[in-house]
Amino acid sequence: MFALADCNNFFASCERVFQPQLEKAPIVVLSNNDGCVVARSQEVKDFGVKMGVPLFQIKEMVKFHNIRVFSSNYELYGDVSNRVMSTISKYAPNYEVYSIDEIFIDLSGFETHFNLVDYCKEIRYVVRRNTRIPISIGIAPTKTLAKAANKLVKKRFKEDGVCFIQSQDDARELLKDFDIADIWGIGRQYEKLLKKHGFDTALKLMNAPDAWIKKNISVVGLRLVNELRGIPCIELEEVPSNKKNICVSRSFGKLIDDIEILEQSLSTHAFTASEKLRKQGSNTSSISVFLQTNRFRSDLPQYFNTKEIELPFATNDSGNIIKAALKGLELIYRRGYMYKKCGIYINDITSASDVQLNLFEDDDSEKKIKLNKAVDFLNSKFGKGSLNYAIQGTNRDWKMKRENLSKSFTTNINDIPTINLNIG
Repeated sequence: MFALADCNNFFASCERVFQPQLEKAPIVVLSNNDGCVVARSQEVKDFGVKMGVPLFQIKEMVKFHNIRVFSSNYELYGDVSNRVMSTISKYAPNYEVYSIDEIFIDLSGFETHFNLVDYCKEIRYVVRRNTRIPISIGIAPTKTLAKAANKLVKKRFKEDGVCFIQSQDDARELLKDFDIADIWGIGRQYEKLLKKHGFDTALKLMNAPDAWIKKNISVVGLRLVNELRGIPCIELEEVPSNKKNICVSRSFGKLIDDIEILEQSLSTHAFTASEKLRKQGSNTSSISVFLQTNRFRSDLPQYFNTKEIELPFATNDSGNIIKAALKGLELIYRRGYMYKKCGIYINDITSASDVQLNLFEDDDSEKKIKLNKAVDFLNSKFGKGSLNYAIQGTNRDWKMKRENLSKSFTTNINDIPTINLNIG
């Protein structure tokens, strides 16, 4: 038996945690460079604002409804997420943090000691008390059904906050009108294919012939259908698997043509990528860098290029990866263009414990390992970016635009809320 706990309107809820005056206010949170809507409070959803709509298209609506607009505050959202997940994880020994606002917990055997609905209602209460974040919980025999149950909470069980699909009879009753597009793992292409053949609800898909499913949406699709039928096929991933490739990129807050600023930006992305490699205990033997203009600016000349750089040996050293990234940038940079974005792909990822020795490897490799450990420790203790390479610069003119950024109430000592008491 699985439960999926999902934070309601998570980014918007985070903005409300330390600003109670926003409790009933309509809120939108924007993507990088304040471009598009990536999160909406329920009030904004009720206005009909769609996910992903550009901000400029809803300016009149924002003004008319007095919608509060926020830039994405990743530092705040990440910290609040950690607090929510830490609270929920205390209720079950086995769990999987699926995303920044979702966590699966394994409740197998709990039903012999607890009423599962009451147990999950207690989880909701404690999370709300500890973090002020509202959550919904779906309970079911499989992860796919738990996902569906969680969606049903928001559609039919808002007051309870919990939906329990206990048996196949429950599943058939609750999923008879459940849109195929809302099933976990069904993408747009499969949605079109299934609806074309008359499978427009979860119940119809559950009743589809195995041979047809296997032929048209593969063995993976059959596994998904069996999950809908209450047959567990997807295990809990308690230990996140290592990434097979890593991409770090950001759009600039303004168009840039200066190669020195591009070097600062790309060096910072390369530094972040190497941190991610070390965190999962991996090395890389090749990287790719890319550079592009703004394809939406028809008034400007367009350019895109990418370059793969082979490393002399597998490494996760920040210095080596930054050096390779800058070499790639030098090869693809062209004067006369206004650039919007650059980034780095980490390819050929291998385990750091399986190192192929190289006759030409630096003699100071052990020193580099110690240096990277020290840098990672200091950045972890004092905050990201506390210690950088000089090439990364200090002005950061290339940083993305976040004009509506709220305070980092839990991650910046200068932004911690103050309470004024008038005693006596």
